[in-house]
Order: sequence, then structure tokens, then C-alpha cells
Amino acid sequence: MGEKKLYIGGLSYGTSENSLKDGFAAAGSVVSAKVIMDKMTGRSKGFGFVEFATSEEAANAITMFNEKEFDGRRIKVSEARPQENKPRSGGFNRDGGNRGGW
Repeated sequence: MGEKKLYIGGLSYGTSENSLKDGFAAAGSVVSAKVIMDKMTGRSKGFGFVEFATSEEAANAITMFNEKEFDGRRIKVSEARPQENKPRSGGFNRDGGNRGGW
């Protein structure tokens, strides 16, 4: 296996998945590149993920790109942490409890 996923923060709102993949290919074999989009606005949230074929390529990408300029912005590059399971939120009175006075 050996694939390694990196978190990329501080991306320009104009950065596309293709430009992210193409730019990070300088560090090695990019398996995937994803720019996270806001569901409500359809705009980039300013961060994304790049996955490399090997841990060595991922480490090389951190060295090459962390705190460097990419698409006109200084970006942060680090190992991605596993996604946390967050409780679902939203919906009126979802907890079914009494909100006091209502």
C-alpha cells in the first residue's frame, strides 16, 4: 500500500483539482488531488488533499511545498489526519428536548 495523503491549507480560491495535481506532480506520482468545496456556495473552502503513491514522495512534497507560494498564496502542507466522525447537526429541534419556555 504505502500511499500517503497530505493536507494542503491556504489554497487560492481559484486553485482547481487539476492545477493542484499538476503542481504537486513535481514531488512524485500523485494518486489523487481534491479541493474541498463549500456545499452552499460552490466555492473552494481554501484547502484540499493530495495523495501520493509512496510515503517518500509525500515527504518530498512537504519539503518542497510547505510554507511556499502556490497559485499566489503561501500554503501549508502536512500529513492528513484521519477524518473524525462528527455528530450530525442541523434541523430544528433535532434533539427532541424541551428548550425551556417554549
